[in-house]
Amino acid sequence: MADLSGDSGLAALLGNEGFAITAELTPPVSGSADDLLALAEPFRGRVDALNVTDGPRALVHMSSLAAAAILSANGIEPILQMTCRDRNRIAMQADLLGASALGIHNILSLRGDDLPADQHPAAKPVFDMDARELIATATRMAQDGICAGDRPIVTRPHFFMGAADTPIDPPPGWRPEGLIAKADAGAGFVQTQLCFDIEIIVRYIGRLVDLGLTERLKILIGTGPLASARSARWMRDNLWGVLVPDSVIERLEQAADPSAEGIAVCSELIEAMRTIPGIAGVHLMAPVKALSILDVLARVRSEGSS
Repeated sequence: MADLSGDSGLAALLGNEGFAITAELTPPVSGSADDLLALAEPFRGRVDALNVTDGPRALVHMSSLAAAAILSANGIEPILQMTCRDRNRIAMQADLLGASALGIHNILSLRGDDLPADQHPAAKPVFDMDARELIATATRMAQDGICAGDRPIVTRPHFFMGAADTPIDPPPGWRPEGLIAKADAGAGFVQTQLCFDIEIIVRYIGRLVDLGLTERLKILIGTGPLASARSARWMRDNLWGVLVPDSVIERLEQAADPSAEGIAVCSELIEAMRTIPGIAGVHLMAPVKALSILDVLARVRSEGSS
């Protein structure tokens, strides 16, 4: 596993076997720091780190690097998402150096969404590196002090590198080769796609434990509050890798208040995952209603203290 002793509070928490709770925030379409801080402030002190997305759905938002810098300067620990879609390796390494100089050390490496033809018909994707190569490049910069063109780095950056993964129900003999490659490249933590099936989570994480991967990677399972049965079905059918079992959809259909039931489902999943060996935390996502995450956190905290 990557060294967790750097300047990342998230790394320190996970290195001490703490159960981490992170959440995801999409920067506004704005040129004002105040608009970003208005979105982020409710999460202060309630999550251990806050992801800032990098052009989700290939749409223009405030730069994730700028957003992460603003959060860091205002006492909120960010996780900087970096996608490989929009920049070549020179630009990405420049941004990595800039991130470290700004006190941003948690980096989540992602491929990035494809460009929608109806939004940016003239835009061109880059994909000069893939997510694993970005992790390996950042690790080389931090460990060897070398960047593009074998140029020496005056002061080495500090990174706690993250990777993405998608939980599956592992078939016999399954090995997560992509995840293993990311661990070999230097990843220290993983945030997964949304999963609401606790039985699949148990089998997925169990296989990672058996393969020794949870000794190398801190695994944070993705979940979040579901708004309704209709929303849950749409996510399952349209978002790649999202797992929502029929039993959860039935609960939402039968509930007098589907939104409250979605918060209850998420809270129950978090409490269950706290007890599963190999799970280091959860990553909460609610792209449409981000503040509903706060209702989950309030319920989890209340149940945990009772």
